[in-house]
Amino acid sequence: MMYKKPVNCLLILLLGLFISACTNTKDPLPKKEESILYMQMGVRYLEMGMLKIAKENLEMAVEVDSNNADAHNVLGVLYERLQLIPKAMEQYREAVALDASSSGAKNNYGRFLCERGEYEAGMQLLNETILLPLNNRKWFAYTNLGRCQLRQGQQKLAESSFRKALQMNKNYSPALFEMQKISYHAKKYMSARAFLERYLSVAKHTAPTLWYAVQTERVLGNKQLAEAYKDKLFSLFPVSKEAQQLNVDVK
Repeated sequence: MMYKKPVNCLLILLLGLFISACTNTKDPLPKKEESILYMQMGVRYLEMGMLKIAKENLEMAVEVDSNNADAHNVLGVLYERLQLIPKAMEQYREAVALDASSSGAKNNYGRFLCERGEYEAGMQLLNETILLPLNNRKWFAYTNLGRCQLRQGQQKLAESSFRKALQMNKNYSPALFEMQKISYHAKKYMSARAFLERYLSVAKHTAPTLWYAVQTERVLGNKQLAEAYKDKLFSLFPVSKEAQQLNVDVK
């Protein structure tokens, strides 16, 4: 039996599974283990931004073992990043079909559907993710559920979902940012500032966080701080749509 070129092994954490390092052997690996090794490499290259090599390894992972639900899920993430939307949907669907208990796959697929206007199906998957007894990271699903509710104009429900996410993980930056936005639009400016401060204790500024910070401090009458945030926005994200919007406001 011919066996493939040996795969370099890296010890990484993938989807809550601890994957141990591999050792050289003359005997071909079982298909399941070989698929996991290709998936390891694919995830590593994906994290490094080496998308072409990541694609090769992840596609090999599902070719070697078509029942590897985690590999289908990660391949869906990669295809989504490459804007191969039909292929991403196919991989997410396959991952969920293979492992209905996979919180990662259901969360990704639910988010994916919501972002494309399939709210009912997306929210059903996200709610199923939250109910999975072995899911110890429910704040991911609650945050995605809140975003889906916002897209439907259900601000109160969305706020409830984000707060539930933060009750489970008070330092989850995506939920903190969503609460910064909700507070600002609700004209709760002191609350918006507080959520930003919590966000900055665990994450770095983005163009959107800076834009909301500028607007919040302007309303609160803190011109000096608003200008400082604006300068930081122009310095860090000069070509962002938020910087362009501030330029329009100035004019």
